[in-house]
Amino acid sequence: MAILNMWSCVSLVCLSCGLFAFVGKRKHLLGVLLSLEFIMVSIFWFMLSVITSLGSDCYFMMFFLTLAACEGALGLALLVSIVRSHGNDNFNSFNILGC
Repeated sequence: MAILNMWSCVSLVCLSCGLFAFVGKRKHLLGVLLSLEFIMVSIFWFMLSVITSLGSDCYFMMFFLTLAACEGALGLALLVSIVRSHGNDNFNSFNILGC
């Protein structure tokens, strides 16, 4: 039981590091997408450690991983679209009006 509590603490530390990276580094879209994926993986590990400590089934975790993979695919498609239209993924080069 103590090992599962350790994994919960490690995943919460990873979650806070991912949130810090998401809030602190907003220069490029790729960095933001990577920090979002890191947040999703740390949430997955936290939920997995809690669900396995309760002795429950992990079917919800497969659903969560499926949604995380779809989120990653949509993020990469958005990144490719922005790089093709604007030439880079720097947030400072985007125009708010879209012109």
